[in-house]
Amino acid sequence: MRRLSIALSALAFHAAFQSMFLVSGTAPALAESRLDRVQRTGLVRVCIWPDYYAISFRNPYSGELQGLDVDMARALGQDLGTRVSFVESGFSSFIADLLSDRCDIGMFGIGVTAARAEKVAFSQPYLNSGIYAVSSQAHPRILRWDDLDQDGMVVAVQKGTVMDDYASRALRKASVRIVSGPQEREEEVQSGRADAFLTDYPYGQRILSVHQWAHLITPEIPVQSTPYAYAVAPGDPLWLDRVNRFVDAVKRDGRLEAAAARFRLTPIVARD
Repeated sequence: MRRLSIALSALAFHAAFQSMFLVSGTAPALAESRLDRVQRTGLVRVCIWPDYYAISFRNPYSGELQGLDVDMARALGQDLGTRVSFVESGFSSFIADLLSDRCDIGMFGIGVTAARAEKVAFSQPYLNSGIYAVSSQAHPRILRWDDLDQDGMVVAVQKGTVMDDYASRALRKASVRIVSGPQEREEEVQSGRADAFLTDYPYGQRILSVHQWAHLITPEIPVQSTPYAYAVAPGDPLWLDRVNRFVDAVKRDGRLEAAAARFRLTPIVARD
């Protein structure tokens, strides 16, 4: 009887021990934080989309990576005392890239949405942009924002972006054409397969700078103003805290403002 009582007590203790970690969401043996690994290896791997004008893009003449978030990634590496390795990703793949450990952080103007926040963790915001549209100056029916959602209109959006999510919910009359290739949105408009495409402030500025045919349509009332933040895999509070301290630092010391000015993004800097 005494042996049975001891065995039952041991089982009860084991069950209580296990339930404590189930409730707290932690494991008895904590995995290495990405912060520890980054510092141990001397390397931070940064997911970017290399076709995001002013944010993270390849210079068409030199092939060099440029943009606000390229500068910010290098600043992060400098603050951490590590090298930076850029990993090509995109809006439709960055979550899988983070969760599969292809990169330590996503830094390419990632809009914070509820759906994304269920799968990854976000830093505090550093930019904030609404949605704009681009059409042809010669289009006979599109002069303002309200002209987009009309019968017979075709509006192109990039797969996996905030604009993709918005168009599927908000456009009731226009047809939505989802594309995935680089520069495919503007090609759809130029070819006449789409009447307009949706974008954000940075990419809208790119279109105006390189295409004389383009007409940027700004809504009378801001549409779906979205904070942009850096994304990391969930469950690593040490790494997220270090990223947040970096964002706070570049806001306070002027590095974010300086990078935004270099790439004409000052109007969308998140200063709070």
